Amino acid sequence: MPAFDAVVWEWIVFSVLVIVLLTLDLLVFHRHDHVPTLRESVWWTVFWVGTGLTFNAVLWWWKGYETGITFLTAFLIEKSLSMDNIFVFVVIFRFFAIPLMYQYRVLFWGILGAIVMRLAFILAGVELIHRFDWVIPIFGAFLVYTAYKLARHSGVEVHPENNPVLRIARRFLRTTRGDHNQYGHDFFARENGLLCITPMFLALLVIESTDVVFAVDSVPAVIGVIPKTFTPSQTMFIAFSSNVFAILGLRALFFLLAGMVDRFRYLHYGLAAVLGFVGLKMIAEYWRIVHMPHWVALLVVAGLLAVSIVVSLLVKPEAEDEGPAEGD
Repeated sequence: MPAFDAVVWEWIVFSVLVIVLLTLDLLVFHRHDHVPTLRESVWWTVFWVGTGLTFNAVLWWWKGYETGITFLTAFLIEKSLSMDNIFVFVVIFRFFAIPLMYQYRVLFWGILGAIVMRLAFILAGVELIHRFDWVIPIFGAFLVYTAYKLARHSGVEVHPENNPVLRIARRFLRTTRGDHNQYGHDFFARENGLLCITPMFLALLVIESTDVVFAVDSVPAVIGVIPKTFTPSQTMFIAFSSNVFAILGLRALFFLLAGMVDRFRYLHYGLAAVLGFVGLKMIAEYWRIVHMPHWVALLVVAGLLAVSIVVSLLVKPEAEDEGPAEGD
């Protein structure tokens, strides 16, 4: 019973912390709609990353080396995968013509929904693995396959108009005909006395449904780096808390990188390598082919991501490499 009580208190403290941070973010720090400056986005990105690392330091001190380094590895994987989501969000906002000053609010509620969905995915995935451990190599093979698909395609093709959730919403729900200047950041509005949804709400629906696809990749990857010796409750807590702290800063990261996503054109190779590495690690450890120390897994993940980011920043596209034509 004491151990159970301790786990409950861990979840309570963590939940209160997240609720306080989200409440302050929406009602205090970003109460008014505005276009974030580059400096503001940098500081908020530093704040959210620092918050996650501070939580990691507390876990390291409280729970020990193994828990601390596992959280850090999971946090790094989820943070890196969230960078790949930015391109998708850019396309969605352009499709619905959401003004820059209102995008933060859509992302806020989108992330709130993502937290709930990630919790459901993690609870189901951890329970499945601990009840039927033979699914571990299946998850590993799925990650390897996902890595192969990601490495083959240099960019993500996004077509919001083909999103099934959007089609259903447009068919069965009333949509406003006014523009964003008329309804601002509202998700619902009245036209001719009838309650309607706005394009802001449609964008939110597409973002939420898209996050389901992201979770299918990221949740197994995070669970895959957590030791099998952890109890189900420990695994759930590490997987969920690392996910939450990684995606809490996604909004600031979006405004920081949205205008330069094309500069990270080799990042998908690094992400593919990480997914493939975690998938092979899950398979190898299940069949007891190898047992990899936690610090080695962390260094491999960090190294793969660092190389892909450095190469993206150093190697210019061919169009930029060409000098001015003769006679210019």
